[in-house]
Amino acid sequence: MSRPTGPQFWPPFKPCPCGSGRSYAACCQPFHTGERDAPTPEALMRSRYAAYALADADYVRRTWHPDTVPAELDLNDGVKYTGLRIHRAEGDEVEFTASMKGPDGQPHNMRERSRFVQLDGRWVYLDAAE
Repeated sequence: MSRPTGPQFWPPFKPCPCGSGRSYAACCQPFHTGERDAPTPEALMRSRYAAYALADADYVRRTWHPDTVPAELDLNDGVKYTGLRIHRAEGDEVEFTASMKGPDGQPHNMRERSRFVQLDGRWVYLDAAE
């Protein structure tokens, strides 16, 4: 039986999955609940990583530019997110490495330089830069 996923199952006092060192309640939870919008591309990147870790597909889709959001998004794919490292955050780009374990338990790292844009006054993920 798989464990329940989603932000509603992550205790607010636990460390945020984004790796900031702050509690979830003081970090990404207000973004996930819609209480606040992420104020910077780095904050949005961290909150999106936390949403992937918590299998919060609704938040990931809400923060993806409508021109580039995929038609389908399955975050209950057995991937366990194990860490986030921000290498650089400048302007509208954030370069990071996301660490994870695949459904087979094997570790994987994904390095990306993400681009963000403002849409209706809030930051959204556009795409991965070449």
